[in-house]
Amino acid sequence: MTAIVEILSALFLLMGVFLFLVSAFGIIRLPDVYTRNHAASKSSTLGIMFILIGTLLYFYYEHGHFDFRVVLAIIFIFMTSPVAGHLIIRSAYHTGVKMWDRSVQDDLKKTR
Repeated sequence: MTAIVEILSALFLLMGVFLFLVSAFGIIRLPDVYTRNHAASKSSTLGIMFILIGTLLYFYYEHGHFDFRVVLAIIFIFMTSPVAGHLIIRSAYHTGVKMWDRSVQDDLKKTR
């Protein structure tokens, strides 16, 4: 049973690291602040959640220690990170940061 949990925990950790890598490439490669923030907020949120879940599984099954603070961190990050990304993008839009010239749709233009 512990070998399965170790493999599962390692898979969660590797998926989290992969999503952080995707986030870093998205920040470097994407053209404007809106798409960069989208890449950073979505994949980083999921990446940190995978890493925390992998950590929680490992310490629970390997050492018998269930840390409720890790569960609270997962809940807190799941609730706050997308909202913070959304608010940063809305404030950038309302302060006049230009979109990429090839953007085809501006959903916030109607709300101004």
